[in-house]
Order: sequence, then C-alpha cells, then structure tokens
Amino acid sequence: MENEQVQPVEHLYEARKSIFPRSVKGRFRDLKWGILALAYGVYFLLPWLRWERDTGRDQAVLFDLVGRKFYLFDLTVYPQDIFWLAGFLMLAAYLLFFVTGIAGRVFCGYFCFQTLWTDVFVLVERLVQGERPARIRLSKQKWNAEKILKISTTHLLWLLFSFITGLSFVLYWGNAPELFGDFFSLQAPFAAYATALFLTATTYVMAGHAREQVCTYMCPYSRFQSAMFDSDSLIVSYDAKRGEGDKGRARAGRNLKTREVRAEAGVGDCIDCGYCVQVCPTGIDIRNGLQIQCISCALCIDACDTIMDSLEWPRGLVAYTSERQVSEGKRARLLRPKVLGYFAVLMIIVTALVWSVSHQQKFDMTISQVRQPLFVTLSDGRIQNSYEIKMNNKTGANLMLAFSLDGLPGAELDMGKFQAIILAPEQRLRLTARVRSHPDLLGEGSHSFVFRATPFKRDDLQEFMQNAVFTTP
Repeated sequence: MENEQVQPVEHLYEARKSIFPRSVKGRFRDLKWGILALAYGVYFLLPWLRWERDTGRDQAVLFDLVGRKFYLFDLTVYPQDIFWLAGFLMLAAYLLFFVTGIAGRVFCGYFCFQTLWTDVFVLVERLVQGERPARIRLSKQKWNAEKILKISTTHLLWLLFSFITGLSFVLYWGNAPELFGDFFSLQAPFAAYATALFLTATTYVMAGHAREQVCTYMCPYSRFQSAMFDSDSLIVSYDAKRGEGDKGRARAGRNLKTREVRAEAGVGDCIDCGYCVQVCPTGIDIRNGLQIQCISCALCIDACDTIMDSLEWPRGLVAYTSERQVSEGKRARLLRPKVLGYFAVLMIIVTALVWSVSHQQKFDMTISQVRQPLFVTLSDGRIQNSYEIKMNNKTGANLMLAFSLDGLPGAELDMGKFQAIILAPEQRLRLTARVRSHPDLLGEGSHSFVFRATPFKRDDLQEFMQNAVFTTP
C-alpha cells in the first residue's frame, strides 16, 4: 500500500474561462445597437400600446387566455385558428434556413434574444466596472470594499433588468395598466408572479452568467448550422494569405511599420494586436478559421477595420466573405438551387397565411351528432337524433341566426325554447338540437342532410351550411 502511486484525476470537461469582451466602435456595432433599440422598443413598449376595438380590451397585443382569444392589432385569433401558429413556426424555420444559406449565422449575431440581452448585460458590467482591463483586474483582486460595491451593483442592475424583462412578458397576458397595478398591490394571479419570477431567474442566469455557453453548448442551431452552409454562404473570415504572408504575423515594430517593408520581410498585414479576440463575445480567435462558437456578430471586423484605419492600410483583413471567394477569388453566388428552394417554400407559406388570415370567417359553426344514444324511437313511431351545435360569433356586433334543415323529408327541427339565436359580439355558444322524422319517409340506414344557419340583416355574412347525418334503425 505504501508503494502505491496516486493516479492523477482526469477531468472530462474543461473549466470555463471567463470572457471580458472589450468595447468597439464601427458600422456593425452601430447596426447591432440599432437592432437592439428596435427590438427592446417593441418588446417593452408594445403591451402599453392602446388599440381601439368595438369589443375586447383596447390593447394592441393581448393574449387573453381566459377569453381564449389573442388580439394582434386588428386581428383576433381564436382557438380554431391554431393552425396559423403552425404556419408561423414553419415560416420562421424556413426564413432562418434561407438567411443562413445566404449570410450564415447573422440571426445569432444580430437578432437572437440571447445576444440582445447579453449585449445589455455586458454594457451594464462595463459601465459599472470599467473597460476590459479594469474588469479583468477587478476579478483577480482580493475582496475589498471596492470589489464588493462594484460586483454587487452589477448584479443588482442585472436582476433589476431581468425583473423588468419578466414583468413585461407578463403584461402581454392581461390589460397592461390594470395588471401592472394589481402586480404591485399583490392582487395579480399567482401565474403572473410565477412567470415573472421564472423569467427573471432565467434571464439573469443566461445573460449574466452562462452567456457564450448558451450559444456554444445549449443552442441546437450551432450544431446543425453547418448543414445549411455551402461554399457561397457568407461568413466572417480572416484573410490568412494577406494577414500571414510567408513568415506569419508580426507586430508593427520599429522596422515593420509599413506594408512595403513588411512585404519585403515576408510578414503579413496582421500586426497580432489581439483586438479581434478581445472584442469577441464568445472568446474565439477568428484567425483560426470558422468555428462553431462564431455567431457572426462581425465585431471582429469592426476591431480589425479600426486598426487598419489607424495604420492607413486597406480594410478587409477580417470581413464577410465566402469560402469560394477565399479559395477561388470569385464572388459568392446568391441565386443557387438551395436558396431558391428555401425562397419558394417561404413564398408558399406566406401566401397561404395571408390568404387564410384575409379570408377568416366572421362566423363559424360545427355540428356533431350525439352518439349515445345514436337515435331514440318516440311514442308516435318517429325517430329522433340529437346534435351538438357549437357557434362562434367573431364579429363586433350582435348576430341573430335562424336554423333550418334541407334534404330530409318530413323532418322537424327542435331547438328547445329558442326560435332564433342571438349571439353577442365574440360570444361562443353551445346548444343541443333535435331532429325528428318518420322512418317510413326515409327508410333504413343513414341519410345525409344540411343544417342551415341564416343571419338576419347582415349583408357581410353569407348563409352557413354544414352537412350532417340522420340515422334510422
């Protein structure tokens, strides 16, 4: 036992290395700030936007679970329209495929929620703790009053922003001003507090702590994105031929300050400043080629362009380019079969959704035969079938309907106490109808007929008809 050697512990996972992104200025950073401002403006302000309606809440976007209706400006979505959600998800998927085929992971770099929220969290961190060197120094120093103050302030601001994010999401599911007051007076439903707490926690963890790990390990898009890439897809790429030369990179020292001198020495234009690595939110070195962690945010392009401008050298050492352009010197082909296929599917889905929404029925009715019992024999020998009728008035005014039968000889329709049905605006109603007929007039078996619902004084609505079956012994 004394001579037994202790085997070293082999760790299967590499410990996470903290990333402290450096700030950068440039056209792509400005574009990202613009998209972020637009996205945040829509997300945080949309629940407060008022929208006058004849019926329902005067809120532009409202997901009314209690009333089982979604209000999207002038469009009201009912449970029967759930297939629109499937169409929208297909549209989003193929749009992602289409954009990825052309320009790589630009969705990740500019539009993804994880990217947008992480950008703000990093901004808060930089405003409180300072630029990259100051943040690195702060993380390494021992705990003292300065570190406690800055770290606690950063996390408190993160939690505050996370809470605002969660609360804003909750406001989409009720009348925002009313729900906002109920929330802080502790009169809101339990689901509102649970949802706000859950989103506060997940936003704080994902944008404040997990950050690049979400893009690298959690997001499935980073794993299957390569299946949508080809030699013509635009990616953020480093021009190794220009940057490395024959002898690799070299700093702009005393004897290597001009491109001409560097070319004679056999070194490239890359001065190995590391700026492109320091600004990367996922901590990669773009000079090592395309990597799974790259989200195509193009901040490394801004960083390299800044250095090239300061040296008065041409831009483009790091740029949006394609594999074909790098290897063959040819421009990327935008119109190619895969991209055209994605575009064709997109147009089909968009056309179908637009047609379906524009032709949404203002009134719908479903009729189903009650099958237990399937029929009843009355004392006078007639046969009675029962039917369940579900009606939904999607208009903003009262709707009066009269019902009749067609195609069933000698049939009698019994709607109970109702001679006509009046539906209030956006009212749903379920009732039972009984149809009676003598078997001598029909014969044995099943017989098809038509239920008719005729609206009164509504020129905008047509008569509604639905086929049904009458069963005799």
